[in-house]
Amino acid sequence: MQVDPNLDDKALIQLLPQQAETVIDMLFRRHYSFLCNAVYRIVPDKNLAEDLVQDVFFELWKKRENLVIKSSVKAYLKRAAVNKTLNYLRDQKATTDVEPSMPFLESKQTTAIQQLEGDEMSKHISDTIEKLPLRCRQVFLLSRFEAMSYQQIAEKLDISVKTVENQISKALKNLRSAVQNFTKTGLLIIILILMQ
Repeated sequence: MQVDPNLDDKALIQLLPQQAETVIDMLFRRHYSFLCNAVYRIVPDKNLAEDLVQDVFFELWKKRENLVIKSSVKAYLKRAAVNKTLNYLRDQKATTDVEPSMPFLESKQTTAIQQLEGDEMSKHISDTIEKLPLRCRQVFLLSRFEAMSYQQIAEKLDISVKTVENQISKALKNLRSAVQNFTKTGLLIIILILMQ
């Protein structure tokens, strides 16, 4: 069965279990450059960015039978690419922080601590976003997780671009304040996410 190339992303995802190869190829062609650019802003290494993005599509293939995407597909893929990149950076840091005397033990401890910090920080960030005023939360989520421009958000919510800028600024201020007690590594990660 041939897949209509004009289908939108959500319709394509519905076909993923039956037409995985074709669907992933189409999504790859649509979003590969965008995702590489997003990853490159975190790790300015073209080859590494491409490898990480290809891994995202491989993960999509592995989840093809039971994947559920509640946000836009583009936002889902961007979030997956950013998470994969941050995990890569965390793993690299864990490797370079290890003492040569007990590498296995140190590596496991470091990774476990970083995982706990990351999980705690993620929950803290989610809670902080949920507590933002409604309009502020809407604007922030559309910007950071739906990958919409300020102009697109202004049109969608029928507000001015200046209002969008103010709401984003307010959200970032709240989030920076919320994560100020986390480690330097945690702060670096949140800064990278917020600057996307």
